Amino acid sequence: MTTAEDHQPPLTALQVDADALAPAETETATFGMGCFWGPDARFGAMPGVVRTRVGYAGGTAPNPSYYSLGDHTEVVQVEYVPETLAYEDLLDVFWANHNPFSAAHKRQYRGVVLAHDDGQRAAADASAAALEDRTGKAVATAVESLDSFTLAEKYHQKYELRSTPVLGAEFEDIYGPALVDSTAAARLNGFVAGHGDPDQREAVLAAVELTPAALSELERRL
Repeated sequence: MTTAEDHQPPLTALQVDADALAPAETETATFGMGCFWGPDARFGAMPGVVRTRVGYAGGTAPNPSYYSLGDHTEVVQVEYVPETLAYEDLLDVFWANHNPFSAAHKRQYRGVVLAHDDGQRAAADASAAALEDRTGKAVATAVESLDSFTLAEKYHQKYELRSTPVLGAEFEDIYGPALVDSTAAARLNGFVAGHGDPDQREAVLAAVELTPAALSELERRL
């Protein structure tokens, strides 16, 4: 019989740092910026980000799923350490990595900031206004308050990592259901998508034990 404990990976330096953080020491941001696979990878590679998850939010239909989305939007949730990474830094990445001046052809892929509190909403409104002042263009991206978040299906989580056959299978074997919340998985998901600099990748790989086959596959993707 397999238990949750059977899926616990060996504790590396990277994992200890992340797992030692109490919820009060991190904050969460939620963004819609097109298909959620790309933003999941991009944010996951950022120092200061602890975990990423993709899912559905911004609508009213109950129990959204990928094939029954209703009025919801694909979003990424980013759990981060505010002492290391400011919410405004995440907003900079958000604005730079979708088209904020044009409405998406489907609500599923719209650009939206879903603020978790009044502070986030004020910061998002201010950054949208600054973008309009800087460009002279009207921002079409919405800023709203987050009502609820539904975790997307397993196969959407860490999609770039899962699409790297040997490495993805190795991580899934190590983590099992905990893969979605793994800091190491978030980093590797970003790296295989081309994000992160060489020094950052070297530091992470020194903290994560990979088999030669998985390491070779990763190096071919970098």
